[in-house]
Amino acid sequence: MSNPPPVIEVTDLKKHFPIRKGLLRRLVGHVHAVDGVSFSIGQAETIAVVGESGCGKSTVGRTILRLIQPTAGTIKVNGTDITTLSRHEMRPYRRQMQIVFQDPFASLNPRMRADDIVGEPLMVHGIANKKERAEQVAELFVRVGLRPQQARNFPHEFSGGQRQRISIARALALNPKFIVADEPVSALDVSIQAQVLNLMVRLQRSEGLSYLFISHNLAVVEHIAHRVAVMYLGRIVEFADTADLFANPQHPYTEALLAAIPVPDPAMKRTRHIMQGDVPSPINPPLGCHFHPRCPIATERCRVEVPLLKPGADGRMVACHLR
Repeated sequence: MSNPPPVIEVTDLKKHFPIRKGLLRRLVGHVHAVDGVSFSIGQAETIAVVGESGCGKSTVGRTILRLIQPTAGTIKVNGTDITTLSRHEMRPYRRQMQIVFQDPFASLNPRMRADDIVGEPLMVHGIANKKERAEQVAELFVRVGLRPQQARNFPHEFSGGQRQRISIARALALNPKFIVADEPVSALDVSIQAQVLNLMVRLQRSEGLSYLFISHNLAVVEHIAHRVAVMYLGRIVEFADTADLFANPQHPYTEALLAAIPVPDPAMKRTRHIMQGDVPSPINPPLGCHFHPRCPIATERCRVEVPLLKPGADGRMVACHLR
């Protein structure tokens, strides 16, 4: 019996944004936001994508959902290639894939009541009549930890954590199999972050959901992710099981990210890996390894040859000539 295909399979995904200047809007270059990313996500699995701001994390998530059109590469949903599907052909797949945005206040229409926000996907896709939609919305409120009596409130009448629960309820309305969570807790207080993360984990176990969890907070990632992809300037530089990556990072960039995590024990001493310089421009990225201008162990080979993301002895993937 063959194994089922991954829920999401991405191969050599690229997204280059054109730069146009002048009265005639001439093409003068490209922003290499995503530059050849490959991974797959299984059923009920959480893949976290981490990295500094501007590394291409959010662009990966939105390109997979076809909210942004890819420049190159392939995107498969349950084994079906959706990369070049038209807007009409994408409609059935929209029900299988949803997104939870970073800012729950900006992503909710302030003029709509909460039950209309959560029920809007059902109405757009012609699912159920008005009475049935109301019943489903009430059920969704309960599933995400809200009271159905709050359904007629406007977004500004909820707290930040409650607004994010509304966003999650809206994402769940169509019973998707895959959700992109784009920094879903970064705008929330720490105590509320834990509640929302626990809710996502509970929903994953009960519904079999797969997540692409985008974050810059490695402490949060350690709590929720099964595997972690570390991105730098549009490329994945390390991909490993969460426990292995946190216990024994291989890429110098991953080491620096983990070393920057605050430790709540002032007596604890550890080696600091302070990265030198700024992140290079994605308009004109460095040749060879993108990280070599900031890498403490870079060699001449790193400056001229692109390191491939190759498997290591323990199953992880590392893009480094020296590891």
